[in-house]
Amino acid sequence: MNPTENINHDAVLRARVALLGSGTLPVRERVAAYRVLVRVSPLAYLPLLAAALFAYSRQEFAHRPGIALALRAESVAAARRTCVLEPEETQLLVTALVHYREQLLLMERPEELATVETEIRTLVASGGGSPGVRWDLSGA
Repeated sequence: MNPTENINHDAVLRARVALLGSGTLPVRERVAAYRVLVRVSPLAYLPLLAAALFAYSRQEFAHRPGIALALRAESVAAARRTCVLEPEETQLLVTALVHYREQLLLMERPEELATVETEIRTLVASGGGSPGVRWDLSGA
């Protein structure tokens, strides 16, 4: 079976047109486009998806912590997939985990928080990045 058989090529084309056709695409539409395009070009779009999901959680769902947490968890998942494909991209994962940790702190979820903090420390100790790095969301 050809891996492209399961891809909706019309959806891919619409996502690409949406991203190229507008300089000010709302973050929810960018997230939708990246979710489609990740299937055809994961290395190109997973990092963009991770950052856009964080921006989406902050901009649209700051008042809905459960949804914000789910979006940040999806951001971490995208960063993890990036690291599988490009092992040297651990800074992306560290940054996604730091943002996820912030939401866990706000929601007072100590059990999950401890696990995330341990993972961040392990990644940083192995030379995988710095927890102080933040995504530039000026265009988000």
